[in-house]
Amino acid sequence: MKTLIKNAEILTMTGKNYNDGCILFDEKIIYIGENKPFEADKVIDAKGNIVMPGLIDAHCHVGMFEDSLGFEGDDGNEDSDPVTPHLRAIDAINPFDRGFEEARGAGVTTVVTGPGSANPVGGQFAAVKTYGICVDDMILKAPAAMKFALGENPKAVYNEKNQTPVTRMGTMALIRELLIKAQNYKEQLDRYYEDEDDNEKPEFDIKLDAMLPVLSREIPVKIHAHRADDICSAIRLGKEFNIDVTIEHCSDGDRIADILEQEKLPIMLGPTLSDRSKPELKNLTFDTYRNLSERGIDVAIITDHPEITIGNLPLCAVMAVKNGMNEEKALEALTVTAAKNCRISDRVGTLEIGKDADLCIWTKKPTDFNAECINVFIDGKQAK
Repeated sequence: MKTLIKNAEILTMTGKNYNDGCILFDEKIIYIGENKPFEADKVIDAKGNIVMPGLIDAHCHVGMFEDSLGFEGDDGNEDSDPVTPHLRAIDAINPFDRGFEEARGAGVTTVVTGPGSANPVGGQFAAVKTYGICVDDMILKAPAAMKFALGENPKAVYNEKNQTPVTRMGTMALIRELLIKAQNYKEQLDRYYEDEDDNEKPEFDIKLDAMLPVLSREIPVKIHAHRADDICSAIRLGKEFNIDVTIEHCSDGDRIADILEQEKLPIMLGPTLSDRSKPELKNLTFDTYRNLSERGIDVAIITDHPEITIGNLPLCAVMAVKNGMNEEKALEALTVTAAKNCRISDRVGTLEIGKDADLCIWTKKPTDFNAECINVFIDGKQAK
């Protein structure tokens, strides 16, 4: 079914905007530009309201820690084993989690969701749309990333179990051991496929097999790191094993801004609209959004739902702008930069011909506290 939205202020997030434009789409965007008379199954008069790409939460746990359910809906941390790269978010996501409805209500059309930070190696994140009744039909990319966690969380979880890791050294040692074993596993597989007659195929190992896309740099590692030293450890790990890493949370980013500017790693910044509930959050401030983005660092604004409920993602952008972040940078942090950081920009994050028809109609820019999201379309289907 073709839908036409006309008489809209269109923010494409590509640098090209239209003050009085229209957009024609089915599952994909067919036309975007100045108003033209198109035949369509459904026509919506935007009446001067703003059309822009659906928002993206680049790091959250929607569908993994389900709303109002407690243990029954808590599927984000398999803390029976500190090293679990073979776990897949898509095997735990519940599309009927209330968080998905609240995401759509806030104009969030894509979430990158996955395991929590109890384990040094938590498992595989997935990028999914926020509309659907079966996760298989919602997947944009899976796996989208591997999750590692440094700092307090693994220490606290396994200290209670009297099991490694109880120190930052132990956490890094477990991660490094896994990566070295995975490298050896990959080398054995490569030799086997180069010459099957003279080489024996290694016995299948589900944990090591899950690490192959990381070693080939097909997917990045999302590394949970709040404290400055943990962020530096994440950077060191990426260089040591020649893997792509993104820094998740980055609460101490201001303290090592010079290093982050030099490294130019993607940063998923947040949750910031929360209390300083543990020592590694003591330097939490909205000023970090301004300070890092002004240095040319690719910053995405995240909720880490349920730490901040996902319906408040636009509010996080409002607060970032209030504390000095450039408004255009904040909008990018919710759309094009978030998509780029998560390697899904071929399909979402901007309004361009051929991309997924994920878009929203707003009364004002979502960086305005009084903005209201009127309509949401995901893959061309009206979802609000």
